[in-house]
Amino acid sequence: MMRQVLLAMSRSRGLGRFMTTNRFAWSAANRFVAGRTVEEAVAVIQGLNEEGLSATLDHLGENVTVPAEAESNVAAYVEAIDRIREDGLRSGVSLKLTALGLDIDAADTEGLLERVVAHAAAKEPPVYVRIDMEASAYTETTLSIFYRLFERYRNLGIVIQTYLFRSDADIERLAALGAGVRLVKGAYLEPSEIAYPEKADVDEAMRRQTQRLLREDARAAGVYTALGTHDATIIDWAKDYTATQGIPRDAFEFQMLFGVRRDLQRQLVADGYRVRIYVPYGDQWYPYFMRRLAERPENVAFVVRAVIGER
Repeated sequence: MMRQVLLAMSRSRGLGRFMTTNRFAWSAANRFVAGRTVEEAVAVIQGLNEEGLSATLDHLGENVTVPAEAESNVAAYVEAIDRIREDGLRSGVSLKLTALGLDIDAADTEGLLERVVAHAAAKEPPVYVRIDMEASAYTETTLSIFYRLFERYRNLGIVIQTYLFRSDADIERLAALGAGVRLVKGAYLEPSEIAYPEKADVDEAMRRQTQRLLREDARAAGVYTALGTHDATIIDWAKDYTATQGIPRDAFEFQMLFGVRRDLQRQLVADGYRVRIYVPYGDQWYPYFMRRLAERPENVAFVVRAVIGER
């Protein structure tokens, strides 16, 4: 029930406006958001790189409603890509298509995405661009745009949410294409008609889809698998599976969120695994922050202390 409430709250624009202008709320969100500016985010990534962690940089700002906001987000990504190159960061970028206007016009969004991806590919080595997956209403359009651009840009990757029933078929097609995939369980509230409602089924889907992406034919086609999870049971399974199957550690990586399970992130690096941290930044942090709370409702107490205990 708490998860459903928090996800519903994440869609409230009025509450979002209040939270993003409240300095006490920001003091809580700052645990999961690297900063409001690209300079603050770059400083965070430099620190992560020094600890052996790679990154993917996400400029927050989903579900824009006017074209000027989409153009502003494109400019922010171009700036982020330039900073990655100038500062020699081990980082790519991640973006949501609704930040580029998918709620306004899909064709225009595809054009804006191509501008970002082409800029990222303009110099060697290219900067990797990952399309984040959003709620299921956007899945088919997001994948259609990805497939068209992937024909021309191999520095483009995608995210698949394992809790959707359709994801096995999507993984099969992506594996055959040699696409780079980040697997995640899924952070949106979806009906049981299209998504597994039980954690055990979601976990089994994640294991099954990971195995498909790590198969020899997929790796030969160019698949590089990113396992996006903080679930220690899934991580231990992946470590055991890749070891017993003789899958090299440079064929995959673990991806985790900034501010979540820092101890586990560093332990994996110490054990010789590749780890990449999802580093979000920007003023429009509210929806992202609320989804993080929905994933771990026990963090609500932390937020309440920050909002009312620091006055």
